[in-house]
Amino acid sequence: MAVFDIYDQEKNRISEIDLDDKIFGAKVDKNLFHEVVKMQLANRRGGNACTKTRSEVSGGGRKPWRQKGTGRARAGSTRSPLWVGGGVVFGPKPRDYSYSLPKKVRRAALKSALSLKVKEGKLLIVDNLNLEEIKTKAFVSLLKRLAVEGALIVDSDNVNLERSARNLHTVKVLRPEGLNVYDILKYEYLLLTKQSAEKIQERLRQ
Repeated sequence: MAVFDIYDQEKNRISEIDLDDKIFGAKVDKNLFHEVVKMQLANRRGGNACTKTRSEVSGGGRKPWRQKGTGRARAGSTRSPLWVGGGVVFGPKPRDYSYSLPKKVRRAALKSALSLKVKEGKLLIVDNLNLEEIKTKAFVSLLKRLAVEGALIVDSDNVNLERSARNLHTVKVLRPEGLNVYDILKYEYLLLTKQSAEKIQERLRQ
């Protein structure tokens, strides 16, 4: 077990917390980061490229001219892929790019990402992050007191905090159950409340 300081909202040290070395002191494996981040980004892809085949293009129900005697090539529909405005042959259709990695790999990558923040000295644990009202200015003031700029903040069901942070592109607020490798690596600091740190440990020990 490693002992970490817990700070209040003025960044005064008020207590300590024991963090499991298997979670916050694991080996940092960049190969795991690559695999899991690639999976997360693939799972976010919409796969919305779509073309219509000749059966899906509107019109073309009537034969444009008679089969013989006109001197023109035989044609059964104006929606043929050979015609302007016709269907597309073998065009793209919406597809699902998502895939999954083994649970052990995802867990190991998450532990590795948490350990990286500890190793870099970019992990900060606070007792709580209570805001009296939904106000971005008050939230920015709180970050300045904690000497944090770009940060991933993890807190449980804190609506005032979540809404106050929505206008800031350098900050993201997540709940413990939504913690993921991509967001940990994306932001410079990882800011945890005492309660969320305990929930993360409980989740990763299972």
